[in-house]
Amino acid sequence: MFEHTRAFSGFSVDDIAKANQFYGETLGLRVSEEHGMLTLHIAGDRDTLVYPKPDHTPAAYTILNFPVADIEAAVDGLAARGVEFEKYPHVDEKGIFREMGPLIAWFRDPAGNVLAVLQED
Repeated sequence: MFEHTRAFSGFSVDDIAKANQFYGETLGLRVSEEHGMLTLHIAGDRDTLVYPKPDHTPAAYTILNFPVADIEAAVDGLAARGVEFEKYPHVDEKGIFREMGPLIAWFRDPAGNVLAVLQED
């Protein structure tokens, strides 16, 4: 039934203006706003909807993963822009988890949603 449908994902935030600034300026994504909602224009033609929700509850799981070629450079660059990385168990001083799987570091958007940067193989 849906094999030819262009599905997309979305998530809520409590403040569209803060989300626009964070995703557009801090992370450097192309962002557009229409009808009080944001669209994150992510590489690979994978737009993601960001919608306001007054009773927003932050996602306790990773809602967006950003693969990068060099996680050290990405973490350093984001930290220089004021992004703080989560200090989960077994992460190093930069917030990078190195024990198994790809190298990964988690951070939050202004609404408290969990995002991650991970190193591509």
